[in-house]
Amino acid sequence: MISFSGIHKQYGKQLVFVDASFQLNPGEKVGLVGPNGSGKTTLFRMVVGEEVPDEGDVSVPRKLTIGYFRQDVEEMTGRSVLDEAIAGSGRVGDLHHELEGLQRAMEDPGQAGDMDGILERFGEVQEAYEHLGGYQLEAQAREVLHGLGFKDDQIDGDVGALSGGWKMRVGLARVLLGRPDVLLMDEPTNHLDIESIIWLEQFLKGYPGALLMTSHDREFMNRTVTKIAEIDSGEIIAYTGDYDFYERERTIRENNQQAAFARQQAMLAKEQRFIERFKTHAAKAAQVQSRIKALDKIDKIELPKTRRVVKFEFRVPPRSGDQVAVIEDLHKRYGARVIYDGFSLTIRRGERWAVMGRNGAGKTTLLKMIAGAAAPDSGSVRLGASLYMGYFAQQSLDVLNGDLTIIEQLQQDFPQDGMGSLRTLAGAFQFSGDDVDKKIRALSGGEKSRLAMARMLYNPPNFLVLDEPTNHLDLATKEMLVEALKGFEGTMIFVSHDRMFLRGLGSRVLELGGESGTERDPVVYPGSYVEYVQRLGHEAPGIYS
Repeated sequence: MISFSGIHKQYGKQLVFVDASFQLNPGEKVGLVGPNGSGKTTLFRMVVGEEVPDEGDVSVPRKLTIGYFRQDVEEMTGRSVLDEAIAGSGRVGDLHHELEGLQRAMEDPGQAGDMDGILERFGEVQEAYEHLGGYQLEAQAREVLHGLGFKDDQIDGDVGALSGGWKMRVGLARVLLGRPDVLLMDEPTNHLDIESIIWLEQFLKGYPGALLMTSHDREFMNRTVTKIAEIDSGEIIAYTGDYDFYERERTIRENNQQAAFARQQAMLAKEQRFIERFKTHAAKAAQVQSRIKALDKIDKIELPKTRRVVKFEFRVPPRSGDQVAVIEDLHKRYGARVIYDGFSLTIRRGERWAVMGRNGAGKTTLLKMIAGAAAPDSGSVRLGASLYMGYFAQQSLDVLNGDLTIIEQLQQDFPQDGMGSLRTLAGAFQFSGDDVDKKIRALSGGEKSRLAMARMLYNPPNFLVLDEPTNHLDLATKEMLVEALKGFEGTMIFVSHDRMFLRGLGSRVLELGGESGTERDPVVYPGSYVEYVQRLGHEAPGIYS
């Protein structure tokens, strides 16, 4: 289907691909992995023709259709969400939009003189649209948009009124509805909640085409792909299996390579000793020269690159009172939509609350009210004694100073600490070497999230309020964060769509109501997230049998 043969690619002094080869076969589901800057996006761009290799061949059959979901969604405005989603459906999408335009023309008194031509064209387009399954496409579009978390009023509303995250979902729907032969997907779960992620897993499992995707969600990769392609030191190495299988096999491969390296080094040292010992002996001259030539021809084994993850250990936070937060008779509504209607909850020291619920159930609203970033309509949120709160939300990124470098920001935040401690902190959140000298304005969303998290956790609060803390974090940072938070001695309440985070940290579960906020009363589950899932039989409250 799609093949890369002997690819070389270089940007300035940076070698991205060196004689790399890879093949994506029909129907394969492949996860593309590798550290930041290894060339994953370059590979995608070569498939769609936006980049070309310096050497080697990229073969893409001419009739192959490719859908490419990427993180930078173009401007969307002037259409409904439904129309925008259908726009990627090729000929059927074009006819859909022409029908919309003709319907507007029929309602326009200014075009009354052209009505015969408009009606004739409308009949032609409608017939072609129906023949190509256009009306089924509208039903499919609604199904996909529902699966990605949209409500009916959003689907029929103006796409321009949506936030960036919701526009990303529209872009994802558009790619899925195009039903291409090959799906290229760059971090498709970044802006999805857990219900939408589970829906997308099921969709992709049943998708007949091929899939090549990147993802920082281990669980999503395990459930979706059957092959991993790793970009490592310019090569592309394929592993047949899911992400967990790849990790195990990669470890075995590295251990074997280290053992082979050690054996070769011992042999080389032995040969070198022979050469040094007898290089001046005339009787051994032929043997010495023979061994020198043999050594020159040996392919030297290199040590595998170690991906060092710096462990982050919390300083012990100050002890809070037993009652960390007391929520009493909370009421909150937005217009006609009731979010909370007499809700009460007590959060005690040492508890780790995972807040679950569908879109619109009030998860972020609750965290904002606890953090003091929003006020209830009535009722109260009382915080306990000796409380030092750390609140992380996507808005946390706005307080970073774009004119500073990473290390300058940390020095400004913690002037009493030495450069060594601050570099260790930066390293734990994957900023190593020259990375610390990057200007904050040049950082990606994921890098800003890591920096904001590092700043908050260095002198840890005793009450963490975290709204989607793992958005944009790579797997290494996410796993480090979960391990670090397991040793956190304070209290937590968090919203997350990452099942590794939920399983590792949720010791209590708060399940909020349905889409209207009143379909089901909030449910307090006194056990862990793992026990909650076992009781529910599903991984998320928005999914019922």
